[in-house]
Formats: sequence, C-alpha cells, structure tokens
Amino acid sequence: MNKKENREEKPWLNYYDEEGIPHKIDYPDCSMVDMVIQSAEKWPDNTAYVYYGHKVTYKNFVKKIEKTARALKNYGVKEGDRVTICMPNTPEGITMVYAVNMVGAICNMVHPLSSEKELEHYIKVADSKYVLVIDAVFDKIYRLRDMAQLERIIVVRPSDGLGFLKKKLYNTLHIKKVRLPSNDSRVVLWEDFIANSYFYQGNYHEERGGDDPAVIMYSGGTTGAPKPVLLSNLNINAESICDAAMIRQIVPGATVLSILPLFHCFGLGVCIHTPLCKGMGCILIPAFSHKQFADIIRKNEPNFIVGVPTLFEALINTKLKPNDLKSVAAVICGGDALNQTLRDKVNDFLKNHGSDAKIRVGYGLTEGSGAVCLSPENTFADGIIGVPLPDMDFKIVKNDTFKELPAGKEGEICISGPLVMMGYLGDDAETAQTIRLHDDGKLWLHTGDIGYLGDDGLIYFAQRLKRIIVSSGYNIYPTHLESIINSHEAVLTSIVIGIDHHYKGQVPKAFIVLKPGYRSGKKVEREIRELLERNVPIYALPVAYEFRDKLPHTKIGKVAFKDLEREEKDK
Repeated sequence: MNKKENREEKPWLNYYDEEGIPHKIDYPDCSMVDMVIQSAEKWPDNTAYVYYGHKVTYKNFVKKIEKTARALKNYGVKEGDRVTICMPNTPEGITMVYAVNMVGAICNMVHPLSSEKELEHYIKVADSKYVLVIDAVFDKIYRLRDMAQLERIIVVRPSDGLGFLKKKLYNTLHIKKVRLPSNDSRVVLWEDFIANSYFYQGNYHEERGGDDPAVIMYSGGTTGAPKPVLLSNLNINAESICDAAMIRQIVPGATVLSILPLFHCFGLGVCIHTPLCKGMGCILIPAFSHKQFADIIRKNEPNFIVGVPTLFEALINTKLKPNDLKSVAAVICGGDALNQTLRDKVNDFLKNHGSDAKIRVGYGLTEGSGAVCLSPENTFADGIIGVPLPDMDFKIVKNDTFKELPAGKEGEICISGPLVMMGYLGDDAETAQTIRLHDDGKLWLHTGDIGYLGDDGLIYFAQRLKRIIVSSGYNIYPTHLESIINSHEAVLTSIVIGIDHHYKGQVPKAFIVLKPGYRSGKKVEREIRELLERNVPIYALPVAYEFRDKLPHTKIGKVAFKDLEREEKDK
C-alpha cells in the first residue's frame, strides 16, 4: 500500500506528522512489572508515588513489589492464579498489582463499593482464592469466605501506606477500627502478610510475555450484565507506550493526580501504569472529595489532571488563587462526553489560575484497555474524540454489518490493534459477538458506540448503541437493573432511564408496573430498593422510583424509553 492510499484510509496520520507521533511502534514482549523495573533502573531516585505527603522512590517501590511478591509466594500463590484486589488508590493496592504480575498471577480488579452479590460473582467467575481488601469493606468479603472457598484474605488499613509518624497520628485520631476475627488463619493484616515474606527464599519473579494474561476488569459487555474483560501484559503496556507517544508533557519527574481508581481501566492504564513506566510520580488519592480539591492541588502542585467530566465540574467550582494551577501542563478528560459549555469553562478556569493547558478529550472502553483515542492539542469541536492512538485502526460500519461507511456517515465505531482485549473470561460466545473477523482479515472490536469520521480526519462520537447511563464516569446498565427489579414477585415490568443531574451528569430512575393485585406504596418500594442494594453497587442505585399503570410502547411493541426520557427533560 503506497503512502497516499494509506492516508486516504487513515487521514489522522496527517495529525501524527504535525505533532511528531510515530506511525508504528515496536512493543516489548514483557510483563507490566518489567516495564516498571526498567523505569526504576533509569530513574531510581525519582518519586514513584506520593500518599498523603509520604513519598516513595522508584528504587524503594521496586523493593516493596519484590517483598510483596515473596509474601504472595509464601502464602501459596502460583503462576496463573487469580488474586482479587478490592482496593481504592493506596500504596498497597498498586504494589499488589505489580507483585501479582511479578509472580505470574492475574489481578482481578473489583470496586470496593460493589454489592456483596456482585463481589461473590466477581470472585467466582475469576476463580479467585486470594483477596486483598480495604478494611472498610472487609465484612462483605468475609461473609463470602466459605461460599467462594477463599484461602486468604489480606486486610489493609488506610494508614498502612503512611510514614511512621503519620501512621501513628492517623491511628490515634481514627479510634474506630474494623474488627477482625482473631481465630481465623485465613485472615491476615497487611503488615503481618509482608513480615512473613522473609519465610520465602525461592524464585518469585516469573518470566512472562506480552501475550500472557495480566488483569481482569469488569464491563457491561453487550448485554449489560457485568462481564470479566481479560487484558494481557501487552494491552496494558501498549496503553502506556501509546499515551507517551501522544502526550508530549509525559516526561520523567512530572506528577499525575491519580484520582481515577485502579479498578477502573482508565485509572489503572492512564493514571497509574503510564506514569510509572515513564519515571513520573503518581499522587494517590484513595477517596476524592470536591471540598478537599483545592487543598490537594495546593499541596501537591500536579502537572497532570486526568478525570471524568464530574471531576472538572468540581474543579471549576473550586476556590483557588490566581496562580494555584501554574504547575498544570496537561488536562485529559475521559469516561464520558465533554460538552462544549463545560470544556470552555474548564479552559477559562485553567487560564485564569495560571495554567496554559487546555483540556483534551480521550475516548476508550474497558475492552480497549482504557483510552484508544485522544483529541489533538488545541483542537476543539462538539463530539470530537480525536485521533486513534498509534497502531490502533478505527472504522465506522453500518449497524449490524461489516460494511464500512464513508466520512460524515454515522455508524458503529470499530477498533483493531494492540489495545483490544484478549476476550471475555470464560465467555466465548460474548467474545465472538464483540470481536469479529471482517473481510479484510483483521479482528475488529465492535464498541457499541455510534460515531463518524469527520472531513477533517478526526473521529467524532455521536451516541451509544447500547443503553447505558454514565454517572460520575461509571457505567450503569439499565437492562441489568431492570432484570433485578423484575425478579421481585410484585413487579410485572420495569424500565430504567438516565435523568440529568447537575454534578454526576446522569443518575438512574426506575419506572415500575406492578402485577394485578399488588398496590404501590412505601413497602414495595423499600423491598425493591433493598433487592437492588444486595445486587448492585451504591452508585448504580436509582435515585427515584415511579409506579405506573402502564409504560409507553413503540409501534412494534417495545418500551418507548425515549418517551420517558423526554418527559423527564420537560419537567
């Protein structure tokens, strides 16, 4: 294929040349932890992470990873085992990710706010016998110990990653502690877990390649029920390498505000692994509060702010002094569409507080290892998601076909390249439905998102093909909520829609029709709410329940959820 033909098929290559982005990249055949070790060899004295003011260098970070890897081996973790990590952004969480990778096991990343039923599902589907958990949600995991046949539960307190004096102060001020069973050998505190690492003196660093599985993340897939997405070492490593190729401000010594959680693909790939592969420092924020945003920025002076639209809503409502953002060199928004009004407000806020940065928009999905597309610097337009990361091919196809559409025509976004997942763990049918072999002989991931290729050579996002609610950057799948609501004995049918929220973007609302003989009221609403609380995380719970005699339907008999959405907007 000659150069002219290549640019006709990939018009975004013109932007590559303008911004010095390589057309092709050679990716190392190594594990995630090997990338971090290479980083430590180049910049041993750079800060790897900061946790409430406590700094750890790369040299010492690698030592912590090795000690944790020995501890895992001491407790029987073998190559190929799955270790569940149920943690916010703490030093123990990220250290465990790389230690699990070092021993050749696989990280099973789960949200600490998941319901007990979800946690049971995540642990069972991954066949995980080992769990690292923050103490605040230990009780939920402990209740699953026999059902899930757990061999070891490692419990972390928020103070474990602090320096000696700060840890002592924290433990003094926070008297209320989670009670742990004293007679169950399956439960071990982090400090004891690490102390026991000295009992293992054998090999703890398994040689793993790019094609080996490394991480399990959870996505709604094509049906809305949580699906385990299996990602390889190459997937996560390619994310870091491609990010660095796209963003010139990624340089050794720069710092990233790591607010997006490590159990979120955007958080792990972009906010943790990318900086750790490039000699940068992660400012770990385990629990974000918009009230503390100003203090976080002043104390840490970050060079990168990466987040979802709600984070930037919080930013522009933060009281800062004129030069408080002078350290900020790059701002990236992902997780949901960024509207023009918010974009302009963020850019003005940055300028008025000392930063020359302008917000860039990323697009991605768990099945694509995080970000797969990023808008060029100083390029703004409604719906823009930008240019594909290096080696990522994009095309727009007519819905339910493989037929590629010309520029300007809306269709399903399909992607191909090193960031595409290995597949859904244990679900070949769902994998085959999502990753399909096209006539060009390449495997393409069908994203379920609608977009188009602009005449300017950029990719634009239009809407989602799948029904989905995005709330504070988290995906909520209405069909999953509806299936749970419909399981209640009194419910005939239900529909869940997203309604506008001033801060979160959208939140779910449920419309319910009861079976004949049942009456609506506080009792049945409470039962439905409690049923959902047992099965979905807190952030996915409907904010309102409306009982109706019937729901609107389309001419072909489907529930007209768009009519309900219009009703809510008109209120």
